[in-house]
Amino acid sequence: MKPSILIVAGDVSGDLHAGAVVRAWQQRGLNAELWGIGGDRLRAAGAELLYDVRQTAIMGFLEVLRHAGLVRRMWRDILRRVESRPPDLAILVDYPGFNLRLARALKRRGLRVLYFICPQVWAWHRSRIWTLARTVDRLLVIFPFERELFRDTGLTVDFVGHPFVDELTGFTTAPLAEWGSGQPRVGLLPGSRRQEVRRILPIMLAAAEQIRVRHPNAAFIVAAANDVTAELARRLIAQRSPRSVGFSVAVGRTRDVLRQATAAWVTSGTATLEAALLDCPQVVVYRAHPLSYLLGRCLIRVPYIGMVNLIAGRGICPELIQHEATPARLADVIEPLLTDTPQRQAMLLGYHEVHTKLGQPGAAARAAEILDQELHAALAQSHIASP
Repeated sequence: MKPSILIVAGDVSGDLHAGAVVRAWQQRGLNAELWGIGGDRLRAAGAELLYDVRQTAIMGFLEVLRHAGLVRRMWRDILRRVESRPPDLAILVDYPGFNLRLARALKRRGLRVLYFICPQVWAWHRSRIWTLARTVDRLLVIFPFERELFRDTGLTVDFVGHPFVDELTGFTTAPLAEWGSGQPRVGLLPGSRRQEVRRILPIMLAAAEQIRVRHPNAAFIVAAANDVTAELARRLIAQRSPRSVGFSVAVGRTRDVLRQATAAWVTSGTATLEAALLDCPQVVVYRAHPLSYLLGRCLIRVPYIGMVNLIAGRGICPELIQHEATPARLADVIEPLLTDTPQRQAMLLGYHEVHTKLGQPGAAARAAEILDQELHAALAQSHIASP
């Protein structure tokens, strides 16, 4: 009988990274019954998904409240199955609002818990450092500075490297899908969640119209995470007709968009790091519900929100947040990045610094080896406990 592994990756990036680790683990000749929450990557790896990331990718304080019913159903369904068919190992991937609480529940039920991609305890809720130490058996982190945060907790913490370094190695020489033929090409990355797209893409579209006045031959490519957000993006573009000529929508090809874009507006999140690793100059943009923004300002304790700036420890990329994220500001700030200017060259040099800090490829393989160790430990523990 195959071992059973519960895996919970509640958003698009978590599914991407978890899928890479599972594939690396399967390439070692190993197999297990995988089930839980994920998306296309985990589904392709053979996981049985109770919920898809298209449902579960929720961000922001108010958004979480609005989706409280869904969160309760997910919680009940997972624990009901855990109790009827206990898995041998649980792998929780980022998604801290749900997974930290789930880790406690699983630990109470005697399950071994592996947590991959540390919640951003260095940014806010530092009390979660001790929550992780009490409820997780092993933590896999993707930034080297994260290990030090857990030095006095007794928790086993492994720095495996950042998955993007693996995923983007050799990507720049792969065949490139292209959209449009104008120059400069400007990428619009409005986020992977519908609420982000609704709030941020209209601002980017209005800024694009201002750029077109300055660069009549410019082409604009909207990167959509999936078909749902792509359809929303097309509707928002169509609403601006007849000024919508020259806009393309690329579905599930964010990295191709970044690779060919002269520069991009990038919604704060993991895409800022992808842009850096692909040497695409960027302006980091974010707008949240006003109440979510105010609550976030009270809780978040870091000087930047763009991951690329946090890793560098300085403002490599400009950040336009909340009331600063206006069409005029977006257009003015990206303008120097569209030609060979000192600002563009300084940003590219900063990107090289970030790449160096993230280390060498091999994150998925290192994580897969640890997964294998933890599964063997869990099976041995189960064998000893059984009569």
